Amino acid sequence: MMDISTVDGADPLAQAIATSASGMRAQATRLRIVAENLANANATASTPGGDPYRRKVVTFEQVLDRSSGAGLVRPARITRDSSPFRIEYDPSHPAANAQGYYKLPNVSEVIETADAREAQRSYEANLSALSEARTMITKTLDILKA
Repeated sequence: MMDISTVDGADPLAQAIATSASGMRAQATRLRIVAENLANANATASTPGGDPYRRKVVTFEQVLDRSSGAGLVRPARITRDSSPFRIEYDPSHPAANAQGYYKLPNVSEVIETADAREAQRSYEANLSALSEARTMITKTLDILKA
């Protein structure tokens, strides 16, 4: 009997599962960074004139898993957004400089919410693909049993 689980030495269903799982891990990292950004959206500097929290951004890269032949995605770097801080005037604020201005993080709650929704949708799409691959494996095993 011919082994239908491997084609050219690679199991396409295992590749699909590995790819989907890596996408889910990558989006979970993205959601963690979004949550951190939102948690610090109003955190000011601890010293007068100091810099507050700076927004973090995740970049991804595609890698090849040599053992399975699957194309995977993983977080490449977590960098800090170099966009300018928001400035507020309040001379009584503990982080205010000599002119009475203090800096707020460069975090936009609207952007973070959009990033979270996009990450959630991508996570769900990967979960659906993983579920379909598992279903196909189960059906293949059922066919082979018969």
